[in-house]
Amino acid sequence: MRGLTLFGTQRPSVAVEITSRRVAGIALAERARGILVAAHAEEALPPGAVVPSLNASNITDAAAVVDRLRRVFSQLGRTPRRVALVLPDSLAKVSLVRLEKVPPRAQDLDQLIQFHLRKAAPFRIEDAQITYAPASAIDGGGREFVVVLARRDVVQEFERACGQAGAHAGLVDLATFDLLNVALVAEPRLSGDWLLVHVAADYSSLAILRGADLIFFRNRPGEGHADLVDLVHQTAMYYEDRLAGRGFERVFLSGVPADGAGELEQARRRVEERLGVKMESVDPSRVAPFADRISVGSQVLDTVAPLVGVLVRDRIGATTRAR
Repeated sequence: MRGLTLFGTQRPSVAVEITSRRVAGIALAERARGILVAAHAEEALPPGAVVPSLNASNITDAAAVVDRLRRVFSQLGRTPRRVALVLPDSLAKVSLVRLEKVPPRAQDLDQLIQFHLRKAAPFRIEDAQITYAPASAIDGGGREFVVVLARRDVVQEFERACGQAGAHAGLVDLATFDLLNVALVAEPRLSGDWLLVHVAADYSSLAILRGADLIFFRNRPGEGHADLVDLVHQTAMYYEDRLAGRGFERVFLSGVPADGAGELEQARRRVEERLGVKMESVDPSRVAPFADRISVGSQVLDTVAPLVGVLVRDRIGATTRAR
């Protein structure tokens, strides 16, 4: 995915994720053999404290969010000066913008992408935080761009909560992009078409990549995994009919669902039957092993995966622009 972020500077060593259900965080440490997950913490949020949404306020109980952030920072060892912040996919709109000709000047490219987004934006483009990154090249010198559009005031709600907890959010990203980062760093030779299915407590996201280039992204709010099977089926049909798809070489599944692993496992089996490919887990320990004192189960791996992903994005290599 080439390191697309909502807002980014140099990578910190601590990451936190705020979802509708919890605040989670990790601290990385540098070792002679590479990076290590040195600490991990989670704190549940009261119901309704965070309600991820594209076009409305997301944090309804700021005091609770700030309190959980402080608790997580305390368990990680100390309050960091800077953190990477992972946010729910459903607060942003992800689009693929196709440009037959790419302007050579960055300012002209900014304006052209804004022009393409203006009609489809669910809010005033002047109120948006827009980030984009190059995707697939097009014959004749054109290119597709992955574009993320979010309300600036919504992103600032989360940044403000981090600031009130004592840390500056120096890098902000979406959860599914960070899962893609983990897959790309762990599997640097991914070259064919592959699919990532991300299941959260209140949404599901599907991303199709051709090598390292995103060619499809879809987010659907809502709980329940019966819908997930239909969503994968619809996506597979679109992939075959519109994206010249010849089948997925790899399929990854990651997520922390609201109703436990049972229904998700049933959905996994049905998706595998539909696609004819065994679904694999996104394993962050292949990128950053865990310290011996951390008890690691499947749910911890799924929780930690996007946090590792946001902290290793610079290992993929790319430039992004944020406004």
